[in-house]
Amino acid sequence: MKEGIDYRQYFKNKRITVMGLGLLGRGIGVVKFLAECGADLLVTDLKNKKELESSLNKLKKFENIKYVLGKHRLADFKKCDIVIKAANVPFDSIYTKEARKNNILVEMDASLFAKLSPATIIGITGTRGKSTVTNLIYNSLKHSLKNRNVFLGGNIKGMATLPLLKKAKKGDCVVLELDSWQLQGFGDFKISPHISVFTNFMHDHMNYYKGDTQRYFNDKANIFKYQNKNDYLIISEQTEQEIKKRFKNKIRSKVIQIKKHIPKDWKINLIGEHNKLNITLAVKVLEILGLNMSQIKKGVEDYHGEPGRLELIRKFKGIVYYNDTNATTPDALMAALKALDDKNIILIAGGNDKELDYKEVVEFINKKVKKVILIKGTATNKILLHLSEPVDVVNNMKEAFIKARNFAKKNDIILLCPGAASFGVFKNEYDRGDQFVKLVKELK
Repeated sequence: MKEGIDYRQYFKNKRITVMGLGLLGRGIGVVKFLAECGADLLVTDLKNKKELESSLNKLKKFENIKYVLGKHRLADFKKCDIVIKAANVPFDSIYTKEARKNNILVEMDASLFAKLSPATIIGITGTRGKSTVTNLIYNSLKHSLKNRNVFLGGNIKGMATLPLLKKAKKGDCVVLELDSWQLQGFGDFKISPHISVFTNFMHDHMNYYKGDTQRYFNDKANIFKYQNKNDYLIISEQTEQEIKKRFKNKIRSKVIQIKKHIPKDWKINLIGEHNKLNITLAVKVLEILGLNMSQIKKGVEDYHGEPGRLELIRKFKGIVYYNDTNATTPDALMAALKALDDKNIILIAGGNDKELDYKEVVEFINKKVKKVILIKGTATNKILLHLSEPVDVVNNMKEAFIKARNFAKKNDIILLCPGAASFGVFKNEYDRGDQFVKLVKELK
């Protein structure tokens, strides 16, 4: 906590409306923490009781939680002390507008933590690469910093950030992966992390931002907008160009624009030029935090990447299987194909559209991919407009996997890299990847 603030007292007896419980665990963590602090909670979610059963079961013991499920009610945003909204609540939500109209604080998990915590905050954002940079920094710090605790938070599957208030003390480091939605909360508070990394800026989430790339950038820019002269902003060349084009105010922090440079004798486990850039960004942060080059080298060489991000699952009977389910944009799909740089790729792609343009990536697919299998969805419909060869369109992962297996020969690569959102056919991108991995591991 910031000096002089006790988080238990801050939340005790506060009337708090939590907007969005969800199923992935982050909402559960926030609600459980607040309940333990003695807050008077009302949890509201558009999903109904049956859909949220697994989440509700984990909160059964708390008597200070009430629920409004299957809908939101304006009345629940009029007479509370705080509203805590989930990351993907629409920016023009009538419910958060109602709260602000009544002078009620609208908070978010990660930014509320950052506002209250005395720990050193390292924040990482960008359209692509933020998970890799975040985890490389976190893992390296955890193994090298002996006199400071290191914690991970932000956009991490199943993990709420707010409960870190119980653990993270002054002098500790907290590494936060921050998507554009979470950074809305930083903008509301006019705060930015002490050390910020902005990996790149590309088109994404245009379904949420209604085609407005400047609004998307403005949310991302909160990672550096409120820094001061003692803070750091580490950026790529591409990000620097986007900032010059889109941000008209003066940046007050120390700006470091890096170029791809990794010593040739380092044994890197990640493939692709984009990952070399990710590593270089992480290395600069580790240098600022005082790690020597020997410690940094060990951290890089010990890091093998994250699940669902160009993850090598298995080589079986001469066929190699990669899971890149977190590639939810055309740019991410392009990066994966360039990283593998192989013409024997059988690509499982497609899904639902985030109002993105697929023409360029499909032109690349036409030249580089041996076979394409698409899972149905609105993005698939866009991809089909540009493909030069007939392709199979399937209804689910099992159908896609069987077709890929039947087509594959020795030395082929079967790559799950959708380039699109998962909603409609799957619960989320993790479910999509889990289904693929399960089918690969069951091969005998």
